Amino acid sequence: MSTPPLDRVQLALHVPDLTEAIAFYRDLFATEPHKVRPGYANFSITRPPLKLALLEDPSRAGGLDHLGVERSSTEAVEAEARRLEASGHVLRREDGTVCCHARQDKHWITDPGSLEWENYVVTDDAPEASAAP
Repeated sequence: MSTPPLDRVQLALHVPDLTEAIAFYRDLFATEPHKVRPGYANFSITRPPLKLALLEDPSRAGGLDHLGVERSSTEAVEAEARRLEASGHVLRREDGTVCCHARQDKHWITDPGSLEWENYVVTDDAPEASAAP
């Protein structure tokens, strides 16, 4: 697994047709997907630094699922958690969880408009058991 940049923004989008969306984003960012699974794909884009997750769901097509920041280590995720909690924010922690076909350490925070953000690090990109995103 290649090392992600220190920080990169994540966008998780609902798409009506995964095959068409992969083709579009392959062209848009001139890169191949990092991972493709039934109903799910992601791109690890270098320029601009972006993790783009695609979730096939025709009933919610065109919608934003959530945003995130991919971190370089569990320590970086923890540092962000401490900083946010010190500012009075309540976090939902999920360490060692399997999500988006990868094992992750993460926490979630919700903005005033109810949009969820995750701070996370991938600790295993190909776990044996996988859960839905």
